[in-house]
Amino acid sequence: MRLDELLEELQARINAARGTRDRVHSLLEAVVSVGRELDLSQVLRRIVEAGAQLVDAQYGALGVIGPDGRTLSQFLTSGMTQEQRERIGPLPAGHGLLGELIRHPEPLRLSELGSHQASFGFPAHHPPMRTFLGVPIRIRDEVFGNLYLTDKRDGLDFDAEDESVITTLAVAAGVAIDNARLYESSQRQHRWLRAGAEVTNHLLSGEARQDVLELIARRAAEITGAGLAELSAPVPGTDTLAVELSVGDDGLQGRSAPLDGTLAGAASAAGTHVVSACLGKDPRFLADPHLAAGPGPAVAVPLGTAAGADVLLLVRAVGEPVFTEAELEPLLAFAGQTALALELAVRRRDAEHVALLEDRDRIARDLHDLAIQRLFATGMTLQSAARLIEHTGAAERVTRAVDDLDETIKIIRSTIFGLRARDDGAGTSLRARASRAVGDAVTSLGFPPRLSMEGLLDTDVPLDVAEHVVAALGELLSNAVRHAHATRVEVSLKATADEVRLTVSDNGRGIPEQSRRSGLANLAERAHQVGGALEMSTPDGGGSRLLWRAPLR
Repeated sequence: MRLDELLEELQARINAARGTRDRVHSLLEAVVSVGRELDLSQVLRRIVEAGAQLVDAQYGALGVIGPDGRTLSQFLTSGMTQEQRERIGPLPAGHGLLGELIRHPEPLRLSELGSHQASFGFPAHHPPMRTFLGVPIRIRDEVFGNLYLTDKRDGLDFDAEDESVITTLAVAAGVAIDNARLYESSQRQHRWLRAGAEVTNHLLSGEARQDVLELIARRAAEITGAGLAELSAPVPGTDTLAVELSVGDDGLQGRSAPLDGTLAGAASAAGTHVVSACLGKDPRFLADPHLAAGPGPAVAVPLGTAAGADVLLLVRAVGEPVFTEAELEPLLAFAGQTALALELAVRRRDAEHVALLEDRDRIARDLHDLAIQRLFATGMTLQSAARLIEHTGAAERVTRAVDDLDETIKIIRSTIFGLRARDDGAGTSLRARASRAVGDAVTSLGFPPRLSMEGLLDTDVPLDVAEHVVAALGELLSNAVRHAHATRVEVSLKATADEVRLTVSDNGRGIPEQSRRSGLANLAERAHQVGGALEMSTPDGGGSRLLWRAPLR
């Protein structure tokens, strides 16, 4: 062998040794870089980038296997621009060659990607790829996902050394992912506990229910990374759910949806949580009102264990990861704690209401025993004095004063009847029944309607007319729930000398023609039965105003 040939061979060996040393050094740097991060999304991103760099691959990807063990729930890429990814379209689900590693989690190295029997080709606008190296990433005995690499920049095939390097990286990646998941789980648990304590404190401090519901939805969306958080409640006497509050899409608030064929309806009916890997493509929920927005992974959690409970719905964007068991466990605990806090707040309000009723009883007794008796005595005195007054004008003024006192006594007596009205359904107090009907509509509407009452409702309105008034009020409020999609509803109930007038107005989108022919026809017929009428108008600011009236004479 000539001297120059010996020198060339020696130089090649030196270069190979130096290359091996440099590669080991790069591998160690990659392992340290991956293990340094605690944020799971950053860990996954670094694994893809480090893998592509170690074997000088033009393209890299990491597919996270979903809960079903057959498809990919997350897919991260390296080497493609954002414009390329958008042109390709939806991320792969794990079919074809990508799915081969899911079904057979062993390293796979190909010199011609398209020659493999599992290869389906590429979607439109996908860059061409020839060589392929795929390695599974394991966490203990669980296959977390797969690392895919294609096309070495020097045009050569992936060799056994490349496979060995990436397999070593995958082992280190599994440890780093496990650490990141443990850290993420502890942080998530802490955030849920803090959110639960915050909700409980707000509820027990007497804060308005609507504000607390918004807090629940907002915190749930923040912790889970959901783009939409929604709280819905079953509408009594119907097969629908009404959206009480929506964070992420205010246009949904106040709308109603059927129980059947919707994710929230399924959770409410079953009394347990229901998960969808992609709500927009789930055949179980074809009637879901969110389909138009193209929703991704979603979960519906009832606030309570009984069927018919309120439901918290969380929806992520398409391409976001599916809700995992690790995420659901603290979410369910938060929902249970929230349901308990809501129930305690209701019990507390009930106790306060009982105390208020007792206080009203006391006020009513004082009004009856003191105020009315003194007014009555004053009226008798003035009536007697009027006979002794010779001046005609003065006598007439005293007589009018006596009449005013009689009218005042009637008003006070009507007030006493209202104060003594119970919410247990007993009695015929129109004021109490109207207040109860408006209060019952709060859950369905998602906000408290404004109620004003005027006149001698409990003394001048006959029992049969009062029954029609209460029924009409219930129908009008139900129409507002089903059709108005309003954020404000005002109810006015007024008794004059001649008639009782019930007005319900809202700032919604008006009453559809179909409802006018059915629901409003029933209301008009009810008014006609007592000699009254139903009138509909549109306020200047939009919405609708319905006036139901009946004569009292």
